[in-house]
Amino acid sequence: MKKLLILAVLLTVALPEQTSAQQERAITTAVPFLTIAADARASGMGDMGVATSFDAYSQQWNPAKYAFATQKSGVGVSYTPYLETIVNDVSLLSANYYNKLNDRSAFAFGIRYFGLGDIELRQTIEQEATLVKPNEFALDGSYSLKLSQSFSMAVVGRFISSNLRFQDGTQDSQAANAFAVDVAGFYRSPEIAYNNYNGRWRLGFNISNIGGSLQYDEGGQQNFLPTNLKFGAGFDFIFDQDNVLAINSEFNKLLVPTPRDFDGDGDIDTEDNDQYQSIGFFNGIFESFGDAPDGFSEELKEVTWALGAEYRFREAFMLRGGYFNESEEKGSRKFFTLGAGFKYKTAQIDLSYLFSTSQVRNPLENTLRFSLTFNFGEEFFND
Repeated sequence: MKKLLILAVLLTVALPEQTSAQQERAITTAVPFLTIAADARASGMGDMGVATSFDAYSQQWNPAKYAFATQKSGVGVSYTPYLETIVNDVSLLSANYYNKLNDRSAFAFGIRYFGLGDIELRQTIEQEATLVKPNEFALDGSYSLKLSQSFSMAVVGRFISSNLRFQDGTQDSQAANAFAVDVAGFYRSPEIAYNNYNGRWRLGFNISNIGGSLQYDEGGQQNFLPTNLKFGAGFDFIFDQDNVLAINSEFNKLLVPTPRDFDGDGDIDTEDNDQYQSIGFFNGIFESFGDAPDGFSEELKEVTWALGAEYRFREAFMLRGGYFNESEEKGSRKFFTLGAGFKYKTAQIDLSYLFSTSQVRNPLENTLRFSLTFNFGEEFFND
């Protein structure tokens, strides 16, 4: 029973309270763990990575950055506790491996596993409990290619499995599965000489999780994948060979239809939900740019933004900070982040910490996240 209560709290804090028709238009999707920043470097800069410099965790943010990798291969693993102040067995684990085929191309593999711990199910207090271990995971592979010395693109194939359905004694429990693809691009300018420093521009985009809906029961509800458009820009202030300051910005929009009152009766009821679920994922991507009931002003509220910075000293010590903002009517995630990184030879460890500034509790607030990276092999020079 205790674990059931914890699961209820998990679902409550992960989603904003909806008390009005407008708040009911907050967009929710299946497998939201795919949108959680899985590594400490990105989470230390306000949950961003589409236009930051290359690292081993680019698979989630922008796999086109792998074509600009500075070493032959690398591996990164990360651990993110979830709801750490309430439970100790809910977490997100991530691992990535990349390998450069040559100066122009690279491939990578990644896995993300979201475990909700052990949950005891029983109908009455006296009944012997049934232990279940709900979980979700994604396996993906990417290929990136430089189309010029400054621009690269990548494609990703992803298998997603969500095993959240509990055995109820009437039918077999099974996971819901789906396939998705990403399309990404990354631009990195040559180093430019300014008056007192050198500089480098970076631009990036990633359309992720393009694919069909998840369905847990035959004939049951269809759940959209978190198809998402990321785009961002950054600039490196290269003061000298030891000191570099990177400033970054990023914008995100879910390419998922907005829930709305189709029949005009003032409420989003079952019939409205049925019509909403009947929208195909491909049509939903295009509808998502203009289907908000309050028009363009509401469409803008569906765009989250983040600002972040990273200071690097001799590529051995990194200090990071960032801010993430989401409209109060679309989820109300607002938080500051701090992070740091330490590199010694081929190994690097990164840490990050989140401070929520929203009235809606963030499942990751007051949580320390860890990442460990190893880069090895031949060095590549991308100037």
